[in-house]
Amino acid sequence: MLPIDLPLKEKTPPEWVQFPLKDFHNFLLDHASCERKAAALAMSFLSKYADKKAVIEPMVCLAREELEHFHEVWRIIAKKGLEVSPYDEKDPYVTKLMADLRHGRDERFLDRLLMSALIEARGYERFLLLAEALEDPELKDFYRHLAEREAGHYMIFLRIARYYFTETEVAENLERMSQLESKAMLETPFSSRLH
Repeated sequence: MLPIDLPLKEKTPPEWVQFPLKDFHNFLLDHASCERKAAALAMSFLSKYADKKAVIEPMVCLAREELEHFHEVWRIIAKKGLEVSPYDEKDPYVTKLMADLRHGRDERFLDRLLMSALIEARGYERFLLLAEALEDPELKDFYRHLAEREAGHYMIFLRIARYYFTETEVAENLERMSQLESKAMLETPFSSRLH
């Protein structure tokens, strides 16, 4: 049972957690990549929507926090003698979601906010599942604490969406994007990746 109400239509099937557990080294490398991409996403909001003042403060804070999470995962990776790739692989789940974003500046802005909220919510859900399944007490504790810190990230994007768009626009498009997110999640084969 997740401690917060997430805007996800479908829960991650329980068997997902077996994949990162079987190949935890690759999961860590993918996790580091995800944190790095999350920081870059926050920065991209700052450059693409610099005219929208309500975006600036939360995205600066989010970029810093995601970069801090990357640093924490990198320390675990370094301790295990692994190396982070300088290149980020495309994420099939995110690629599917990006393909469904609308065009037009305002429509795409809203869709990017909602898509980002859903990706953050999915990440939180999976970090929690992983924390419950891990046997190593140090890693279990790390992922439990990380999930707690990630818990509010999806709300940052929803708050910005509600600032710039009506509640009806947000609700209708969140419904649409939630359906697309669940479909993408269920159609993406499970692997040692976060998504």
